[in-house]
Amino acid sequence: MLVKVYGAAVSGIDALPVTIEVSVERGSAFSIVGLADTAVKESYQRVATATAQSGLEFPRRRIVVNLSPADLRKEGSAFDLPIAIGLLAGNETVKDSFLSQYMIMGELSLDGSVLPIKGALPIAIKARELGFKGLILPEANATEAAVVNNLDVYGVNSLLQVVEFFNSGATGLSPVIVNTRQEFAEANNIFDMDFSEVKGQENVKRAFEVACAGGHNILMVGPPGAGKSMMAKRVPTILPPFTLPEALETTKIHSVAGKLPRGSRLMTTRPFRSPHHTISPVALVGGGSNPMPGEISLAHNGVLFLDEFPEFPRTVLEVLRQPLEDRHISISRARYTIDYPAGFMLVASMNPCPCGYYNHPVKECTCPPGAVRKYLSRISGPLLDRIDIQVEILPVDLDSLTSAPAGEPSSAIRQRVVKARKIQLDRFADQPGIYCNAQMNSRLMAIHAPLSPECMKILKTAMTKFDMSARAFDRIVKVARTIADLDSAPDILPAHMLEAVSYRNLDRASWGAHY
Repeated sequence: MLVKVYGAAVSGIDALPVTIEVSVERGSAFSIVGLADTAVKESYQRVATATAQSGLEFPRRRIVVNLSPADLRKEGSAFDLPIAIGLLAGNETVKDSFLSQYMIMGELSLDGSVLPIKGALPIAIKARELGFKGLILPEANATEAAVVNNLDVYGVNSLLQVVEFFNSGATGLSPVIVNTRQEFAEANNIFDMDFSEVKGQENVKRAFEVACAGGHNILMVGPPGAGKSMMAKRVPTILPPFTLPEALETTKIHSVAGKLPRGSRLMTTRPFRSPHHTISPVALVGGGSNPMPGEISLAHNGVLFLDEFPEFPRTVLEVLRQPLEDRHISISRARYTIDYPAGFMLVASMNPCPCGYYNHPVKECTCPPGAVRKYLSRISGPLLDRIDIQVEILPVDLDSLTSAPAGEPSSAIRQRVVKARKIQLDRFADQPGIYCNAQMNSRLMAIHAPLSPECMKILKTAMTKFDMSARAFDRIVKVARTIADLDSAPDILPAHMLEAVSYRNLDRASWGAHY
């Protein structure tokens, strides 16, 4: 007897349909075909034991399981449940009348319970897209998948529940209901930290406001203890709230990576990822023998914070260049080619020199001559070119730290950022893929960021006086456009240009020249 059950395989952050064809005939053998990895082939032992432990009869006959299409690699243990249902239907233990209306995925434990899987959200999206009536998957993943509307999502705890569901005429289970739009609208972005806790550092907080308003990457340069990490961790509190499409896309990535907590639904706060500087290139960009999203994809629509920037291996830093420019990463291996989204805001921090005290107001730098420039050279010019704002940060003295009043709260800064982003969204409404000033190309800059003669004079003077590199020109103009948006100014004014010039510290040829 031939039975067909339907599931899905995750590729990148999307799901592809898989038909599980089960043939149960006379004989005594078991085989799985269709480019299945070891975890899938081991399903026989799990399915056979789980079936017996559930009090069901496992067919001791010649069984062939084909996972179609055969040229799509299938990985993981999530095919256990559909294979088990297919075998039981082939043995006439399960009625197959309604199997074609449902997509089924889940891992089986030896006692017959159903364990959670990765990628439930993209699987649910694909099930709705293909017109399935419902999706059956582990209860731990049900609320995650139920954010997809127009699809009945059933969470199950055991193999026996699924058998009874089909034998009762697809009744006996209640679909999980999640009002996605209502929950998203009512989501409270509550953070356990705030910019009001940062004493002093007004110029750096202003730089972060500009960076968040225009989607600009930012690099902080300062000695240990100046507050670089403290401020970086507060960046999500001033970024614009998620839109629903952004929340869905970000949740898909974390679902595929298995990073969503059990019972979670839709992500409502922007991710903040802070990998250690010993991270490998594969862990940063994604890939591996079983391809998974890397840190830059997990930071999609959020913040990627790289502390101690020059301490990252050169090979790791250089792989950032393409995603910073294209907002996605293409990973090509012998067995697969996968695209992952990587539209993150880069926040980096570094000491100014190996000892950390170059330009310190109190402590003396002990580095030998040339050490400062050599330390900075660990970051390549093309990578530095993609960081729009470079700001120097100095430690706050003890008197200011103890007597200064609380700073401006994140909520007030966020209001200005949201207002500036709204201006940019309206500006680039007819430009697909362009959402903020940092993404402008030369053509768009000529249209939306023209410079008056006075502004051009200021920029030329700065370029000459500070001996800035040519790559700084476009970056300064983009940042100036964002500062103008924060002021709701239709044109870039001289004050905006002067502030933008002040955010290019590392482009100055004098930086570290006397050390």
